[in-house]
Amino acid sequence: MAVMDAQSLPLPDISAVIPVKDEAGNIEPLVSEIVAALSGRMAFEIIYVDDGSSDETPATLNTLKGRVKELRVLRHKKNCGQSAAVRSGVMAARAPLIVTLDGDGQNVPADIPLLVDAFRKAGGRIGLVGGRRTKRQDTFFKRIASKAANGIRRRLLRDKTADSGSGLKLFSREAFLRLPYFDHMHRFLPALMIREGYEVGFVDVQHRPRTKGQSKYGVLDRLWVSISDILGVMWLIRRGHVAKVTREL
Repeated sequence: MAVMDAQSLPLPDISAVIPVKDEAGNIEPLVSEIVAALSGRMAFEIIYVDDGSSDETPATLNTLKGRVKELRVLRHKKNCGQSAAVRSGVMAARAPLIVTLDGDGQNVPADIPLLVDAFRKAGGRIGLVGGRRTKRQDTFFKRIASKAANGIRRRLLRDKTADSGSGLKLFSREAFLRLPYFDHMHRFLPALMIREGYEVGFVDVQHRPRTKGQSKYGVLDRLWVSISDILGVMWLIRRGHVAKVTREL
């Protein structure tokens, strides 16, 4: 029997957006975990954005799409970067809430309901709830470098973010679409949300070691990009003046 296309299903409560490049071995286990975490709790869709993969990622996604009715697949013709992939997924999403996960399997989908609960309890004033990895499963050098970088950016941007590298984030689609878009913006979502007048929150989440594939990011190769991005976001914050409508005439 043919599987119903995700676009013909009722509107979901949440859209899980997963940007990937060359993550064929991690796709099926992660999709299965997302389905298990959300089934029976809320209506959902899963949007994979293939950012120009050169491995078996496209074929794996196409095969899996025939078995998982909630799965939708977008593809960039060439590699455009993680922020562009997240943006493509959010723009295509049909739900008012978005949750992003890294495609390497290190985020734990079972933590998604924790973020949803925190978001709903905070009411309409909040724009984003980020996952804060309590026991990060990365190399010692990467953990130390990340801790130092997070401390510097937190002081400069005042965004309260202790873990900017966590891919597990939940936010309002409407709020995201209000933000200025630029390459690497996904690393600065809390600061950009605050700039737009929203509150942000954080929840402790799990983290697992990568078991398949290779990391697309190093530490030293991102250092200069991070510095220049922080300076750019600081400029946006200084130039950001959010006007609040007091009444409609």
